[in-house]
Amino acid sequence: MGDGVVHEREPLALATLTTLRTGGAPERMLEAATTDELVAALRDVWARGDEWFVLGGGSNLFVGDEPFEGTVIRILTQGIEELPSPHAGRIRLRVQAGHGWDALVAYAVEHGYAGLEAMSGIPGTVGASPVQNIGAYGQEIQETLVEVELIDEATGEISVVPASELGLGFRTSVLKHHYGGVSLRRAVILSVTVDLVVASERVVQGAQLRRALGLDSDAPVPLTWVRERILATRASKGMLLDDADPDTHGVGSFFQNAIVPEAVARALPPECPRWPVTPDLDTVTVIPLALYDGYVPPVKPEAPDVKVSAAWLIEQAGIRKGFALPRSRASVSTKHALALTNRGGATAAEVSELARFIQSRVHAEFGLVLQPEPVLLGVEL
Repeated sequence: MGDGVVHEREPLALATLTTLRTGGAPERMLEAATTDELVAALRDVWARGDEWFVLGGGSNLFVGDEPFEGTVIRILTQGIEELPSPHAGRIRLRVQAGHGWDALVAYAVEHGYAGLEAMSGIPGTVGASPVQNIGAYGQEIQETLVEVELIDEATGEISVVPASELGLGFRTSVLKHHYGGVSLRRAVILSVTVDLVVASERVVQGAQLRRALGLDSDAPVPLTWVRERILATRASKGMLLDDADPDTHGVGSFFQNAIVPEAVARALPPECPRWPVTPDLDTVTVIPLALYDGYVPPVKPEAPDVKVSAAWLIEQAGIRKGFALPRSRASVSTKHALALTNRGGATAAEVSELARFIQSRVHAEFGLVLQPEPVLLGVEL
């Protein structure tokens, strides 16, 4: 643990700390390398009443061109602690919020702990992973997440919150600041605990992951092989950070795959890729005791929502890979239609202009409004 001292430094331009490479320097910048320092920094900012946000890997953040009028707290905490699991054949890892997500996945695979390998190569920090319930190829953090340690802005108190209380949904949680709204719970994650299977190989489940890996048998495969294949696949789509490759100078998928009612999905062309969203099988019916007459009405079956491919919608709306507006330094990735990239010196205004153009084309063609996936700071779409 640290000394609990607030460490202030000369503010850096956020363009140098975010993967989309936009944003000026904030008014004030603090750095926290230990949990004690992070808690001290947050309590200091909250006591001052500053505008604030925390910065991990900067891989899911789109920052506007105007300097942020407030304090940025850089989370630099590191560390993985192995803990016993109450379940046979499993182990728990408690990981500091500033630890690199892919470094955690690499650690798990190297030690023969299964449950994270399909999420290899996702940029960012461990603390950000539950905020947007990260996932890839059918695997999501919510499948292994046990609890988070967090500190609430309203009280300044630290608590351990089980995953069931985080409101985890498709790329969302009660902690996520959605575009056009605010987070339901203003808090910062200090550490994350996951529960993994002790196994150096696994039978791969899930059609999406099996397709990505090219598997047609049920034989177990090594975790290391799964990780290598996923990293290669992400690299081919420009989804692995590489200073030399402008296709990776973005936030990964800029738009979320659209979640729509089944009736809306049926109106889309049949060739549009789609996946059913698993319905809530544990729906609770609450009947006030004073009104209960011994009869519990049957639950009406509802058609599950459908997730449709935003990348397909974008390309079918006439936006091809590599597309850029005239004289703009922002473009769609040459490898993946969902990624918007900074080709060198692009302003946030240029990226925003491209994003709005894509939204308008998809809406005109299909009647759907694509929602941005990254957190937007000082930017309007």
